[in-house]
Amino acid sequence: MAVTTCLTWMQEKVLQNYFGEKQFSLLYKASVHDFSSKGLLERCSNQGPTITVIYTGDYIVGAYAQNDKEEYVFITLFVFQETEISECKIGPFQLSMVFQDNCKFCVNLEKKRMYISPETKEKLGVCGYISFQECEVFRCEDLLDKRRMEGVIELKDKLLSAIRTYKPYGDLVHQTRILLLGPIGAGKSSFLNSVKSIFRGHVTNQALVGSYTCGTSDKYRTYFINDGKNADTLPFILCDSLGLSETEEGLCMGDIPYILKGHIPDRYKFDCTKPITPGHDNYIGSPLLKDRIHCVAFVFNANSVEHLSKEMVSKIKRIQRELIKCGVVHVVLLTHVDTLDMIMKGDLVDIYSCLPVKLKLEAVHRELGFPPSNIFVVRNYTSEWELEPVVDVLVLSALRQMLWAADDFLEDLPFEETDRCVW
Repeated sequence: MAVTTCLTWMQEKVLQNYFGEKQFSLLYKASVHDFSSKGLLERCSNQGPTITVIYTGDYIVGAYAQNDKEEYVFITLFVFQETEISECKIGPFQLSMVFQDNCKFCVNLEKKRMYISPETKEKLGVCGYISFQECEVFRCEDLLDKRRMEGVIELKDKLLSAIRTYKPYGDLVHQTRILLLGPIGAGKSSFLNSVKSIFRGHVTNQALVGSYTCGTSDKYRTYFINDGKNADTLPFILCDSLGLSETEEGLCMGDIPYILKGHIPDRYKFDCTKPITPGHDNYIGSPLLKDRIHCVAFVFNANSVEHLSKEMVSKIKRIQRELIKCGVVHVVLLTHVDTLDMIMKGDLVDIYSCLPVKLKLEAVHRELGFPPSNIFVVRNYTSEWELEPVVDVLVLSALRQMLWAADDFLEDLPFEETDRCVW
């Protein structure tokens, strides 16, 4: 059975942030490995930086040793109560001295008692002798150490290869079309730029990005993505549109069926007051399967998705009903995930295991009805100058899911509809 820590997710995250974006690996737990100083030292010596956590019942007392491979070390002694941390640096001394009764800070595991010198207790605001119920020791490593980064880069390369070699289901079309929909300022154009940047090998901003309140996409745009590696056009098209709004300034609901069915041409300028009509210039009267939308991605800002107005929620649900009517598979992209509380850059490697992200997925499912398995989180390139592998993996993972969703649409088409294909 796996040994688990007594720290809550939030407590562990606060400590990880406090000591410089670390990941903790549990080495020793007294209630499992015995309350023995000798046993602790055998398990935890020569492990690099470690953090010892002692649970008193009312608060946590801990000791962070930055490097225990040296003969003498300095220790950051801290008290963690609710969300506040107070600290005091002590030392130098040998790590083994912590478990002897002749030090200004010592732990007696056998008696389950801890002593802190008077001058140190004044700084920390704790009693001299402290009884405790549990003691744990963790190895501390950088969240994005060399080993983990090598894994991220390997995963990025696999995703790039999978997308480059992707072929739409049944060869019914050369390229699948993915429509980005969402409130003004949610990050639709930024996602498009992020995809283009990854395949070009450098940050680019072809699609203009607007402010949160007004947006800039007033035209229907279809973006072909070129692979910077071999200059080939990739097997998907990203379609950008005017953002959704509670007022009449956003995308007209009457335009959505025409977009889905392929009637609206590239660069069509939206009229917020009325949808396109068959008599409009460049209206596509008999669209082929290649002109249709094969997958829709709703884009929301992760920080505001729980605070959408009733009007916006109603509009999104109306669009969902239209999508179901047309048989179009739809997914959700949550942008700005890196700005959620307690999320660090290193967390992006395993973002779906983070509590704030789990809560966001549950909220989107509860408020808007999207299944959690169809909700993906991304971080867009907005102000960076260089590409970052952890950001690329999130974007590429979401893109691959959208391609699979488009395949579901193509596979589920009635036979009589597949005759109007690209061929």
